[in-house]
Amino acid sequence: MRKSFENIRVLLIQARNTADMEAQEQECFLERCRLRHDQLDSLNIARTHFHDNILEGYDALFIGGAGEYSACDDYPWTDELLDVVRTVYRLEFPTFGSCWGHQIIARALGGRVEKDPQRAEMGCRPIQLTRAGTEDLLFRDFPSSFQANTGHHDRVVELPPGGIELAFNESQPNQAFRLAGKPIFGTQFHSELDAHRERERIFRYRNYYLDELGDEETFQRVLEELAETTEVDHLMNDFLKKFVVY
Repeated sequence: MRKSFENIRVLLIQARNTADMEAQEQECFLERCRLRHDQLDSLNIARTHFHDNILEGYDALFIGGAGEYSACDDYPWTDELLDVVRTVYRLEFPTFGSCWGHQIIARALGGRVEKDPQRAEMGCRPIQLTRAGTEDLLFRDFPSSFQANTGHHDRVVELPPGGIELAFNESQPNQAFRLAGKPIFGTQFHSELDAHRERERIFRYRNYYLDELGDEETFQRVLEELAETTEVDHLMNDFLKKFVVY
């Protein structure tokens, strides 16, 4: 029996300390996935414990951003989160990680993530597909180069076994990857953010970003360079339609 897009249910794992950013991230995923509110549940591991069989009743898993948390560090819930990723890998359960989620997937499955402030990215950046990316079911309709919204300090420096690099840019490799033969993807860029949502998030973390960027002029330049990311805006919806609807 075919399951329609209107009937799928998705779980979003978050790690957010503030209620406003928790809610904003949920709205971003709803918008980019083109889901109704009743199709998306969230589990914020910064304030809610994991429970048994968390995947039961869902058709896909998304792992979002993390605010103040790093994929390189360990927290009380880290081992359980890594175990969830290993479970979805074993079950071949459709999974998509964005930014911190991308890094968590890589770490859980044997890749290497490093804190690298020298290659930190924020704002709209050009991304290029690898040859594998141009042949991948999810990315093959993308142009070879496209714009995406970024915001990260950590990065995946080594993919896990079976990881296939799908995209890169002049700053760093592994801007997107998938696990060979699995419906499991990660993007270092924020697939859930359009220009408006990126601007909201930058302003919310203004003081944090100002410390890193160094001055108001650089901060304003990042805002001015934000642009619409037309191709990426439908990426997560494409993922659901190609790997979840059956």
